[in-house]
Amino acid sequence: MRDPLAMVSGLNSPTLVARPTREVTREPLGAEVVLYACTACSFVGGHDGERALRAAMREAGAPRAVTTSGAVLAALAALEVRSVAVVHPYIEPVGARLAGFLREAGVDVVAARGLGLDALTVGAVDYAAVAELVAAGDHPDAEAVFVSCTALPTYDIVAPLEDQLGKPVVTANQAGLWAALHAIGFEPDGPGQRLMGVKPVRAV
Repeated sequence: MRDPLAMVSGLNSPTLVARPTREVTREPLGAEVVLYACTACSFVGGHDGERALRAAMREAGAPRAVTTSGAVLAALAALEVRSVAVVHPYIEPVGARLAGFLREAGVDVVAARGLGLDALTVGAVDYAAVAELVAAGDHPDAEAVFVSCTALPTYDIVAPLEDQLGKPVVTANQAGLWAALHAIGFEPDGPGQRLMGVKPVRAV
Protein backbone atom coordinates (compact mmCIF):
# COMPACT_ATOMS: atom_id res chain seq x y z
CA MET A 1 0.00 0.00 0.00
CA ARG A 2 1.26 3.44 -0.88
CA ASP A 3 2.73 5.48 1.94
CA PRO A 4 0.08 8.05 3.04
CA LEU A 5 2.67 10.83 3.44
CA ALA A 6 3.95 10.22 -0.09
CA MET A 7 0.39 10.19 -1.41
CA VAL A 8 -0.69 13.52 0.10
CA SER A 9 2.67 15.07 -0.79
CA GLY A 10 2.10 14.10 -4.41
CA LEU A 11 -1.32 15.74 -4.36
CA ASN A 12 0.18 18.96 -3.01
CA SER A 13 1.17 19.84 -6.56
CA PRO A 14 -0.06 23.06 -8.20
CA THR A 15 0.06 21.34 -11.59
CA LEU A 16 -2.75 19.00 -10.52
CA VAL A 17 -5.30 21.74 -9.76
CA ALA A 18 -5.19 23.59 -13.09
CA ARG A 19 -7.35 21.27 -15.19
CA PRO A 20 -10.15 20.70 -12.64
CA THR A 21 -10.19 24.42 -11.88
CA ARG A 22 -10.69 25.25 -15.55
CA GLU A 23 -13.44 22.65 -15.81
CA VAL A 24 -15.53 24.05 -12.96
CA THR A 25 -15.01 27.73 -13.69
CA ARG A 26 -15.84 27.76 -17.41
CA GLU A 27 -19.41 27.82 -18.68
CA PRO A 28 -21.91 26.37 -18.08
CA LEU A 29 -20.74 25.84 -14.48
CA GLY A 30 -19.01 29.18 -13.98
CA ALA A 31 -17.93 28.59 -10.37
CA GLU A 32 -17.18 31.84 -8.55
CA VAL A 33 -14.97 30.15 -5.97
CA VAL A 34 -12.92 26.97 -6.07
CA LEU A 35 -12.20 25.04 -2.87
CA TYR A 36 -9.41 22.47 -2.78
CA ALA A 37 -11.16 20.19 -0.33
CA CYS A 38 -8.33 18.08 1.07
CA THR A 39 -6.77 19.14 4.34
CA ALA A 40 -3.61 17.03 4.32
CA CYS A 41 -2.94 17.65 0.63
CA SER A 42 -3.00 21.38 1.27
CA PHE A 43 -0.98 21.54 4.51
CA VAL A 44 1.70 18.92 3.81
CA GLY A 45 3.75 21.35 1.71
CA GLY A 46 3.73 23.98 4.44
CA HIS A 47 2.55 27.54 3.96
CA ASP A 48 4.48 27.98 0.73
CA GLY A 49 2.78 24.89 -0.68
CA GLU A 50 -0.65 26.08 0.38
CA ARG A 51 -0.11 29.48 -1.22
CA ALA A 52 1.14 27.84 -4.40
CA LEU A 53 -2.07 25.80 -4.69
CA ARG A 54 -4.21 28.91 -4.41
CA ALA A 55 -2.08 30.78 -6.91
CA ALA A 56 -2.35 27.92 -9.40
CA MET A 57 -6.14 27.85 -9.07
CA ARG A 58 -6.36 31.58 -9.68
CA GLU A 59 -4.05 31.33 -12.67
CA ALA A 60 -6.31 28.60 -14.07
CA GLY A 61 -9.33 30.89 -13.92
CA ALA A 62 -10.72 30.69 -10.38
CA PRO A 63 -12.11 34.13 -9.43
CA ARG A 64 -11.45 33.16 -5.82
CA ALA A 65 -9.45 30.19 -4.52
CA VAL A 66 -9.59 28.51 -1.11
CA THR A 67 -7.82 25.51 0.39
CA THR A 68 -9.10 23.61 3.39
CA SER A 69 -5.98 24.21 5.45
CA GLY A 70 -5.98 27.91 4.61
CA ALA A 71 -9.64 28.08 5.58
CA VAL A 72 -8.87 26.44 8.92
CA LEU A 73 -6.31 29.12 9.75
CA ALA A 74 -8.82 31.82 8.80
CA ALA A 75 -11.47 30.15 10.98
CA LEU A 76 -9.19 29.98 14.01
CA ALA A 77 -8.23 33.63 13.52
CA ALA A 78 -11.88 34.67 13.27
CA LEU A 79 -12.63 32.82 16.51
CA GLU A 80 -9.53 34.40 18.13
CA VAL A 81 -8.20 30.94 18.94
CA ARG A 82 -4.52 30.74 19.83
CA SER A 83 -4.29 27.18 21.14
CA VAL A 84 -5.91 24.00 19.88
CA ALA A 85 -6.25 20.33 20.54
CA VAL A 86 -6.03 18.52 17.21
CA VAL A 87 -7.75 15.28 16.31
CA HIS A 88 -7.19 13.57 12.98
CA PRO A 89 -7.22 10.16 11.25
CA TYR A 90 -3.62 10.33 9.92
CA ILE A 91 -0.50 8.32 10.50
CA GLU A 92 2.08 10.03 12.70
CA PRO A 93 4.27 11.62 9.98
CA VAL A 94 1.23 13.32 8.41
CA GLY A 95 -0.03 14.41 11.82
CA ALA A 96 3.38 15.93 12.54
CA ARG A 97 3.17 17.98 9.33
CA LEU A 98 -0.23 19.26 10.45
CA ALA A 99 1.10 20.32 13.85
CA GLY A 100 4.00 22.10 12.16
CA PHE A 101 1.67 23.90 9.76
CA LEU A 102 -0.46 25.20 12.63
CA ARG A 103 2.50 26.22 14.77
CA GLU A 104 4.09 28.08 11.87
CA ALA A 105 0.89 30.13 11.74
CA GLY A 106 1.20 30.97 15.44
CA VAL A 107 -1.34 28.43 16.70
CA ASP A 108 -0.17 26.48 19.74
CA VAL A 109 -0.95 22.75 19.45
CA VAL A 110 -1.37 21.67 23.07
CA ALA A 111 -2.55 18.13 22.28
CA ALA A 112 -2.87 15.88 19.26
CA ARG A 113 -4.63 12.56 18.83
CA GLY A 114 -4.69 10.48 15.66
CA LEU A 115 -6.22 7.25 14.43
CA GLY A 116 -3.27 6.16 12.30
CA LEU A 117 -5.40 5.34 9.26
CA ASP A 118 -4.63 5.40 5.55
CA ALA A 119 -6.80 7.08 2.94
CA LEU A 120 -8.61 3.88 2.02
CA THR A 121 -9.99 3.28 5.51
CA VAL A 122 -10.83 6.81 6.68
CA GLY A 123 -14.20 6.62 4.95
CA ALA A 124 -15.28 3.82 7.27
CA VAL A 125 -15.11 6.07 10.35
CA ASP A 126 -18.60 7.00 11.55
CA TYR A 127 -20.07 9.87 13.57
CA ALA A 128 -19.83 7.96 16.85
CA ALA A 129 -16.12 7.29 16.39
CA VAL A 130 -15.44 10.92 15.51
CA ALA A 131 -17.37 12.17 18.54
CA GLU A 132 -15.42 9.81 20.78
CA LEU A 133 -12.14 10.93 19.23
CA VAL A 134 -12.96 14.61 19.75
CA ALA A 135 -14.03 14.15 23.36
CA ALA A 136 -10.92 12.12 24.14
CA GLY A 137 -8.63 14.50 22.27
CA ASP A 138 -9.70 17.70 24.01
CA HIS A 139 -7.30 19.36 26.44
CA PRO A 140 -7.95 21.88 29.24
CA ASP A 141 -5.43 24.32 27.76
CA ALA A 142 -6.98 24.20 24.29
CA GLU A 143 -9.23 27.12 23.36
CA ALA A 144 -10.76 25.00 20.58
CA VAL A 145 -10.64 21.55 19.07
CA PHE A 146 -9.73 21.19 15.41
CA VAL A 147 -10.90 18.07 13.57
CA SER A 148 -8.79 17.56 10.46
CA CYS A 149 -9.62 15.60 7.27
CA THR A 150 -12.50 16.24 4.89
CA ALA A 151 -13.26 12.50 4.75
CA LEU A 152 -14.44 12.42 8.38
CA PRO A 153 -18.18 12.92 9.02
CA THR A 154 -18.55 15.88 11.36
CA TYR A 155 -21.32 18.32 10.41
CA ASP A 156 -24.14 16.95 12.57
CA ILE A 157 -22.01 16.62 15.70
CA VAL A 158 -20.29 20.02 15.75
CA ALA A 159 -22.97 21.83 17.78
CA PRO A 160 -23.51 18.97 20.29
CA LEU A 161 -19.75 18.66 20.84
CA GLU A 162 -19.39 22.40 21.37
CA ASP A 163 -22.12 22.22 24.01
CA GLN A 164 -20.42 19.24 25.63
CA LEU A 165 -16.91 20.70 25.65
CA GLY A 166 -17.78 24.36 26.15
CA LYS A 167 -15.51 25.56 23.36
CA PRO A 168 -15.45 25.86 19.57
CA VAL A 169 -15.05 22.72 17.50
CA VAL A 170 -13.68 23.57 14.04
CA THR A 171 -13.77 20.87 11.39
CA ALA A 172 -12.13 20.72 7.98
CA ASN A 173 -15.31 20.64 5.90
CA GLN A 174 -17.01 23.24 8.05
CA ALA A 175 -14.09 25.67 7.74
CA GLY A 176 -13.76 25.12 4.00
CA LEU A 177 -17.40 25.80 3.28
CA TRP A 178 -17.47 28.75 5.70
CA ALA A 179 -14.51 30.37 3.94
CA ALA A 180 -15.74 29.62 0.42
CA LEU A 181 -19.20 31.04 1.07
CA HIS A 182 -17.82 34.18 2.70
CA ALA A 183 -15.47 34.61 -0.27
CA ILE A 184 -18.47 35.11 -2.55
CA GLY A 185 -20.54 37.15 -0.13
CA PHE A 186 -22.83 34.50 1.36
CA GLU A 187 -23.56 33.92 5.04
CA PRO A 188 -23.10 30.21 5.88
CA ASP A 189 -25.78 28.48 7.94
CA GLY A 190 -24.90 26.08 10.73
CA PRO A 191 -27.28 26.20 13.68
CA GLY A 192 -25.44 26.14 16.99
CA GLN A 193 -21.99 26.15 15.39
CA ARG A 194 -19.81 28.94 16.77
CA LEU A 195 -17.78 29.39 13.59
CA MET A 196 -20.90 30.20 11.57
CA GLY A 197 -21.53 33.24 13.75
CA VAL A 198 -18.26 35.00 12.88
CA LYS A 199 -16.77 36.48 9.73
CA PRO A 200 -13.21 36.18 8.41
CA VAL A 201 -10.87 38.82 9.75
CA ARG A 202 -8.36 38.30 6.93
CA ALA A 203 -8.29 36.92 3.41
CA VAL A 204 -8.27 33.13 3.16
